[in-house]
Amino acid sequence: MKIIEITNVDFSLRHFVLPLMRALRARGHDVIGACADGPLLNAARDEGFRIIPVPFARRFSPFVHWRAFRALVHVLRKERPDLVHAHQPISGFLARLAARWVRVPRVAFTCHGFLFANTDGSWPQRSIFFVMEWLGGRMTDVFLTVSHKQAADARRLRIARTAVAVGNGRDPAIFHPDPTARARIRTELGTPADRVVVIAVSRLVEAKGYQELGAAMRDVPGAELWVVGERLASDRGKDMEEALLGAGLGSRLRVLGYRSDVAGLLAAADVFVLPSYSEGLPMSVIEAMLCGLPVVATDIPGPREQVVMNATGVLVPPREAAHLAAALNQLAGDPAIRTAMGRAGRARALELYNEAKVLQRTMDLLGV
Repeated sequence: MKIIEITNVDFSLRHFVLPLMRALRARGHDVIGACADGPLLNAARDEGFRIIPVPFARRFSPFVHWRAFRALVHVLRKERPDLVHAHQPISGFLARLAARWVRVPRVAFTCHGFLFANTDGSWPQRSIFFVMEWLGGRMTDVFLTVSHKQAADARRLRIARTAVAVGNGRDPAIFHPDPTARARIRTELGTPADRVVVIAVSRLVEAKGYQELGAAMRDVPGAELWVVGERLASDRGKDMEEALLGAGLGSRLRVLGYRSDVAGLLAAADVFVLPSYSEGLPMSVIEAMLCGLPVVATDIPGPREQVVMNATGVLVPPREAAHLAAALNQLAGDPAIRTAMGRAGRARALELYNEAKVLQRTMDLLGV
């Protein structure tokens, strides 16, 4: 079977879609990727995957989206796939529309988040996004979501009556407690073995809550903050690296940029933090749990499904630095709680977010 996996940008394909592409190829399928070109696609190409560039853009521009739609129609007519599996809101809508236009036999979509629910845009803009999702649901044979909340919303709002939550997963052979990596990375970064390290892993955008995190860390004087990630070329809004550097943390802040050794960095840290304003089902939380870290996250859909309050971590209100500081101080000052929460979180992640189980379930639901 020829399958085309379509997503918006190279970051999404590299970190969210590539594991599924590997699993589909292992089942004997001919798997092609399609997304906006970028340097992170080299990893997939090095593994022998064919990646077709499509001029997607992560902004609301009818002209740009028309160009992407036309490119998709051309690609699908040329490739004649048996299944199109789309991801992300705008690229997912355009991919499903193009697949129906050229009569692809089977069309699937994985929802990683609804734009109408996760945007601060105007009421008319959110209404347009809702209509887009509703129309997209009419063009979808298999409608998957990464969280149970999204699946319930899709059914309740009649976007997709048969929406199924498939989850997210990471490989526990890669993400796990690693004393050797812990010692090596702390030595490389000049961080003492007994210093508490709070780590954040995400894109450097305002919606990840970095303004509140910088303010909160000022009130956690005994801890160091590592920030792993970068601002994508397609991201908009304030420069969060500049905001973090202006938070007054001095040598207690390390902005590490994009890293390929995230598993080792997590193993070298003590507390994971993700103070986002909105999420789907964040992979970074799963990675942290598998590495045995307690998680401090905002009490929003997504993390609310992952974190068991006061058992595997702490949930705090979004956009409130004081509550975030209190949670971080609680964990920074109590190694026994950190250890207990980290162990409970790892056990929960192994049960619910094992990548192999999630991929098998996804492929079964896709009918491949």
